[in-house]
Amino acid sequence: MNTRHMILGLLAMLFAVWPLTTGQAGAKDFDRMGDVSVEIVSDDRGPLPRYDAGFGNQRNRRSYVAAQDGERYRIWVSNRGGTTVGLVIAVDGRNIISGERSDLGPNERMYVLGPYQTGQYEGWRTSRNQVNRFYFTGMSDSYAAAWGDSTAMGVIAVAVYEGRHGERDEPWTFRSEKGRPDRQMDAPMARGQREDPGTGYGETEWSPSRPVQFFPKERPSVREFIKYEWHATLCRRGITDCREYGRGNRFWPEYRRHGGFAPPPPRRPFLGR
Repeated sequence: MNTRHMILGLLAMLFAVWPLTTGQAGAKDFDRMGDVSVEIVSDDRGPLPRYDAGFGNQRNRRSYVAAQDGERYRIWVSNRGGTTVGLVIAVDGRNIISGERSDLGPNERMYVLGPYQTGQYEGWRTSRNQVNRFYFTGMSDSYAAAWGDSTAMGVIAVAVYEGRHGERDEPWTFRSEKGRPDRQMDAPMARGQREDPGTGYGETEWSPSRPVQFFPKERPSVREFIKYEWHATLCRRGITDCREYGRGNRFWPEYRRHGGFAPPPPRRPFLGR
């Protein structure tokens, strides 16, 4: 059976000619797991701080980020290694190119990233020439929920594949070149009811693509899982320190009024007799 499949390679502000072949690179190139890095970048806040999940490993990295309702974001992937890689990217369990349920497998549609390049992936690909933006929203408004799929809600996943060498067949693959925005609409406003977060299907942006060649190996070199949660949820679970600092009047420090000893209890409202 012919194993041809479509692969999209996002250029994202890069202009180097795509190499049709790459030099030999052994698996040891990825042993350090430092050659490919992933960042979640907000349109408003920039790169989002990451919090270690505490139960990942070198080949299955896991972390948290804090989401804000209605906030647009993009996924930045940097390849600091000397070999071309394929990237299967899933948001809320859905492949961001095909929209189908993803298992991060080698036969899924993927982006291709050349050596020493950085790509930005900002939305669900709806054609060779456009994407619809990612934005944080409530689960019920998410793209995955629209398909009745909540099996991987709130997780951004990236599987990194090295290429095979010496292949003779030529599968159809694509690489896109990031262009100017097509049109923009406001993302939905924050909801009054706080439900678990998901990723919505936002405004259209211009993002043309073109064919490239890539033959992925059967297994990924590394997988990155990033769980996004509301800030209050991260606080409640003790994932981030949410103690309030800097509150009060720095020219009128209350704790000095009683010489460091126990002050009287705070006043309580008079409820009547």
